[in-house]
Amino acid sequence: MSSASSPLRIASVNVNGVRAAFRNGMGPWLAEREVDILALQEVRAETSHLTELLGDEWDILHDAATAKGRAGVALASRRSSDRHRGAEIHRVELGAVDFDSAGRWLEADYRVGDKIVTVVSTYVHSGEVGTPKQVEKYKFLDAMQERLPQLEAHSKYALVLGDLNVGHRTLDIKNWKGNVKKAGFLPEERAYFDRFIGAEGDPDYNNGAGLGWVDVGRKWAGEVEGPYSWWSNRGQAFDNDTGWRIDYHLASPALAATVVNYTIDRAPSYDKRWSDHAPVVVDYAI
Repeated sequence: MSSASSPLRIASVNVNGVRAAFRNGMGPWLAEREVDILALQEVRAETSHLTELLGDEWDILHDAATAKGRAGVALASRRSSDRHRGAEIHRVELGAVDFDSAGRWLEADYRVGDKIVTVVSTYVHSGEVGTPKQVEKYKFLDAMQERLPQLEAHSKYALVLGDLNVGHRTLDIKNWKGNVKKAGFLPEERAYFDRFIGAEGDPDYNNGAGLGWVDVGRKWAGEVEGPYSWWSNRGQAFDNDTGWRIDYHLASPALAATVVNYTIDRAPSYDKRWSDHAPVVVDYAI
């Protein structure tokens, strides 16, 4: 368990259905990982299911999708952690009033010492070129672009976590050449991340460019392929590490400056996975 002198451990994972994830081994991972705040995406369950699976040790916020059994995001904070107090406020609205963001955006404020850390669990649409799904994805990214400066204005320690369903750079997708015309790696999608954190080649990329947010994963890993967080179930994508890095910690500059460790908890083998995504775990010395 984290102590008052240890970093705040925040993890994010697309569970691809939380009930299935727990059946397949998420429980032992969570019991061992000493996470203080947990962000979940694609929960696809009721709040009662989350409460039953996580247990009394966790305070849970959950926003379900309008369509039952789809999407769904949650934030859970460990009650026994002495690193923070539970969520003080939260909001789920994103974008115009006629835009359905249910199950895709959940914000909460956590008090850590004398600081407020604003944490967002988000699940961006996967999209599909030439269909209404792609239109909805762009609407969501537009709303997200508008909200990011507001988050940092609210708290200088802000963090957007989740499955953002976009690989920003060629380093983020193993087979990027075969995906330049597909949702998830379209130039129009990647341009949003240019605005969030800066464009590749910008001297201030990921260090104050764009809206000033920091891609913690890229900052920590450096200019290397991956490390990936999602693998297709087709073929031997996992075994060959033919993956995508689409699960992010996007941090405000002040919070990014406190990072002391970044890990993607890739399963040791295909049969040991409990989701097609791997958890992204970051320690913040705040």
